[in-house]
Amino acid sequence: MQNYTSVTEFTLLGIPNTQGLENMLFVLFLAFYLFTLLGNLLIFLTILVSSNLHTPMYFFLGNLSVFDIFFPSVSSPKMMLYLMGQSRTISYQGCACQLFFYHFLGGTECFLYTVMAYDRFVAICHPLRYTIIMSPRVCTGLTLGTWLGGCLHGSILTFLVFKLPYCGPNEVDNFFCDIPVVLPLACADTSLAQTVSFTNVDVVTLTCFFLILTSYGHIVLSILKIRTSAGRRRAFATCSAHLISIFLFYGPVMLIYLGPASSPWLDSVIQLLNNIVTPSLNPLIYTLRNKDVKLTLRKSPLNYLYKE
Repeated sequence: MQNYTSVTEFTLLGIPNTQGLENMLFVLFLAFYLFTLLGNLLIFLTILVSSNLHTPMYFFLGNLSVFDIFFPSVSSPKMMLYLMGQSRTISYQGCACQLFFYHFLGGTECFLYTVMAYDRFVAICHPLRYTIIMSPRVCTGLTLGTWLGGCLHGSILTFLVFKLPYCGPNEVDNFFCDIPVVLPLACADTSLAQTVSFTNVDVVTLTCFFLILTSYGHIVLSILKIRTSAGRRRAFATCSAHLISIFLFYGPVMLIYLGPASSPWLDSVIQLLNNIVTPSLNPLIYTLRNKDVKLTLRKSPLNYLYKE
């Protein structure tokens, strides 16, 4: 057996081909990050204090807002610190935490979007039974299930990646720790861990996406049966914001984990879209395309934030 020294920290190489642009990128990402935090916090507080929004649809939207506060916080603070010129190193434990929370929250969002699609399916296809099927107890159980499922998903992936020994190179070719860039650094056979981890991600992603497509397939068929054009437009309007968010989330995920291997620069750009840009767009999507939220924001004491 060959002796080796365990790695105690990793070096984040950052976004490729961006030398000399650190200050501009820092200002840009800081603006996105602050807008994400304030926008999603505003939506969450509006849903929390407005009794007319205490429905299953907005209960799940509130959970999505909490997710969109936490998710960019996994990688953005560390990335902005090294853009300011501070150390690019991250401890072994910090790297493991980044990977765990990234996939914990990512898995949770997959499950949450699936639950939100089911909620719209029940609301449009079974409107008379909606309040019975989507009772507070059921909504709470589904939400707890999404967070617990995401935690299990993240725990499995983190165990598979960090049970391997790391003794050689410690340079992570990205701006945060993720499976495709950390696993190649292990000084052991990674074939089993790579197969199981990517299969896990693929199964979760594709299963959730298939269930969402199934729900919306039934929704479209039900909407087409509505006789009035105004009724069809109203039904489509309740689903449009959710569909936009789904495509913004699943597009980058499928390119990263299901698509063919690409350049490190392109992978970093796709990760930035998924980690920073998409969470900042959800507040705009759910306010600009939702009359209930816009009306509540105008009446709320928090409306000055919305106007700004």
